[in-house]
Amino acid sequence: MQKPLSIVVVEQDRDRALLIVDSLRDSGAHDIFVVSEETALARRIKERNPDIVLVDMASPSRDMLEELTMASGATERPVAMFVDQSDDGLTKAAIEAGVSAYVVDGLRPERIKPIMDAAITRFHMFQRMRTELEATKKALEERKVIDRAKGILMKARKIDEDEAYALMRKTAMAQGRKMADVAEAIVTAAGLLS
Repeated sequence: MQKPLSIVVVEQDRDRALLIVDSLRDSGAHDIFVVSEETALARRIKERNPDIVLVDMASPSRDMLEELTMASGATERPVAMFVDQSDDGLTKAAIEAGVSAYVVDGLRPERIKPIMDAAITRFHMFQRMRTELEATKKALEERKVIDRAKGILMKARKIDEDEAYALMRKTAMAQGRKMADVAEAIVTAAGLLS
């Protein structure tokens, strides 16, 4: 059983908002909050901290996209946007604002759930990719520091690369620290002594 989603619906037209809410209720017991004004949208979304934001509008404005960027940056929550009309610039701006699904040709009730599911899935996929990228960057930086520290030890102690690595590893284990931390200390100390 899927847990109920917390959903913020951004829709100025009351009748369309009710149509969206009814369609969402048909797909499950969700916690739905409707925002009918663009003013202070970022604050309202942050206060609710929803699982997803659904935006329905004829044509998004740059101000609206800026508010979405502040409230739902690419790392915070999925956003599905339904627009009646668009242009290349607005599509690009919407994607850069963190919109996970950008659907032109408006919103039809039977499309809400599958598009919402796709937006959530896509958001989580990009989250995993960002996390993996950050971990890879960190590992690469640590590897660079370890290599620099090995070079410093090899030169100072006149030992080969394997011995330098073994010495750092032994030190890290003895001190209960990570290899990267020991390497950073060696590089820092060498910088102070040169």
